[in-house]
Amino acid sequence: MRKGETSKDLAAVVFIVDDDLSMRDALTDLFLSMNFDVEAFETPAAFLERAASDRHGCILLDVRLPGLNGLDFQTHLDRVGNQMPIVFMTGFGDVPMSVRAMKAGAIDFLIKPFKDQDMLDAVAVALERDRQRRCRSAEIKAVKERFDALTPRERETMLAVAKGLMNKQIAHQLGISEVTVKLHRGSVMRKLNVRSVADLVRMVEFLNDDPISPAP
Repeated sequence: MRKGETSKDLAAVVFIVDDDLSMRDALTDLFLSMNFDVEAFETPAAFLERAASDRHGCILLDVRLPGLNGLDFQTHLDRVGNQMPIVFMTGFGDVPMSVRAMKAGAIDFLIKPFKDQDMLDAVAVALERDRQRRCRSAEIKAVKERFDALTPRERETMLAVAKGLMNKQIAHQLGISEVTVKLHRGSVMRKLNVRSVADLVRMVEFLNDDPISPAP
């Protein structure tokens, strides 16, 4: 990445992991012709060592590879938190392999030789899935940052408001005055950038759906 350039300035990248040089070259040419960035690797180890895996993109992964096979590599990526979408390709596909791959979250399972359009369609789906994932991650990060800006008392007030308690009830529960409750409510709404109790409730539900949920 050049100085001053951000990830938003870069084209989506297609990572190719296949020990067949002719297949790597053919896929590289295909995606370069469609204005994608391409990074090709012979083995999973090479991908792990050199891939810019924080980029927006997807992985085209051969099933039969030297050392760690593609299905086991899929499991490894999931274990280390790499959620980039995967399109599998193989010349020896069977039903159990494809079922395992799809159950583990693969976008598609293409049998070689496949049509260029089938690969392009699969990658289009994978990139859209990755875009949605990255947007979701950015949203979670933004919400967490706003939640982390709350004081412990403001968090207690937020949860009580979200449960539908009135100011008087919250004051009694927390052992503070109603005036103080109102001040905390106003601060919570401002810091979380919400305008209504309904919005606040949705944000609490959002927090509870992710590993950043506030402890009561």
